[in-house]
Amino acid sequence: MRYDPIDKSFFVKNRKKFLAKMSKRGLAFFNSNDNYPVSADTTLPFEQHRDIFYLTGINQNETILALYNGDAEGETLEMLFVTKPNKILTHWEGERLDETTAFKISGIEKVYWIDDLEKKIDDLMVKTDFLYINNNEHYRAKVETETREERFNKWIQKKFPKKSIKKSNPILQRLRSVKEKLELNLIKKACQITELGFRRVLKFIKPGVWEYEIEAEFAHEFLKNKSRKFAYSPIIASGENSNILHYIENNSQCKKGDLVLLDVGAEYANYSSDMTRTVPVNGKFNNRQKKVYNSVLHVKNQATKLLKPGILWAEHHKEVGKIMTSELLKLGLLDKADIQAQTDKNPAFKKYFTHGTSHHLGLDTHDYGDINLPVEENNVFTVEPGIYIPKEGFGIRLEDDVVVQKEGDPINLMKNIPIEIDEIEYLMNLK
Repeated sequence: MRYDPIDKSFFVKNRKKFLAKMSKRGLAFFNSNDNYPVSADTTLPFEQHRDIFYLTGINQNETILALYNGDAEGETLEMLFVTKPNKILTHWEGERLDETTAFKISGIEKVYWIDDLEKKIDDLMVKTDFLYINNNEHYRAKVETETREERFNKWIQKKFPKKSIKKSNPILQRLRSVKEKLELNLIKKACQITELGFRRVLKFIKPGVWEYEIEAEFAHEFLKNKSRKFAYSPIIASGENSNILHYIENNSQCKKGDLVLLDVGAEYANYSSDMTRTVPVNGKFNNRQKKVYNSVLHVKNQATKLLKPGILWAEHHKEVGKIMTSELLKLGLLDKADIQAQTDKNPAFKKYFTHGTSHHLGLDTHDYGDINLPVEENNVFTVEPGIYIPKEGFGIRLEDDVVVQKEGDPINLMKNIPIEIDEIEYLMNLK
């Protein structure tokens, strides 16, 4: 791992919180991700399942966590199953976890080899009534590949068909959405690395550079500062490309007079940051670009203030839509006829602001969090309004990551990342 060690007490606390939500005589399992094949003997870089990482801190594949909540108060059992190290595997891949190193990371005392899993399960089933299985139930998930977790779920339900089934994901949706102080610090660290990357590219961007060259500058700074990678596929969208919401080709040349939209974030310790800035390729915004930019910035600032405990996600976006509508009228992009023709399902602002305002952020860029429940203290959200004007050849989006507070405005984890026009122009033209 590249990141500084995380105190195992954090993972101990997370397991206690999960166990407290389980029914008595319940047994839950969590699996690591697969190594996903590309072709021949090639695989994608391993990415740990965020649920088992949240509960253990373990980043190794072929790992299973079992949590048991017994009859008596405080009667719980935690078991971690890992691959038994051997000389050949160590020679090819390096050291694997043993009982000592697994405990040091996770705080779990009962560490077994994965070959012992079935016997241990059989022993526990005598006093188990409920099996907790874990599925990906994120509202944006579109999973086409059968995961290791899903294969395990099928196997254990077939092996023990008479056991009642409960779901782990609804519990995790609530737990993971409310961040501990340690998690906030890790997200803040990811934001700080993102800031270093952004300040680097402000000095680099000029007419003639290619979008992929800007991406490379970000990658250099991220890797240099203990980030393994981008938190998500980076969007480096210049000119008309800035109107494509999920543009990831990053293969166009930046031209004088154009804007370049940078939707980029670093990861740190598996935690994500998510930033968007839009800057002028030649270091100076023109008057029209300034007006649209300041409108987007105004909407972002107001949208941030609206994120308070108790507000619903959908209601927040609706209120932001009203602010955006006002700005679009000022810019001459909407008129009274557009307002009169709008409906609840098709508000006028959607012509130029075509996506949501916010999403949860954490171990996943689009993190766990039940969007049908009210916003809570220590939820972390992005705030990312945008105005996209294909007929004028540019789009502008601005995005920060914020922490909801019990009282007052959210804390902006990206407050130090330049966003005002004057500062951006100054830094881009600094010799």
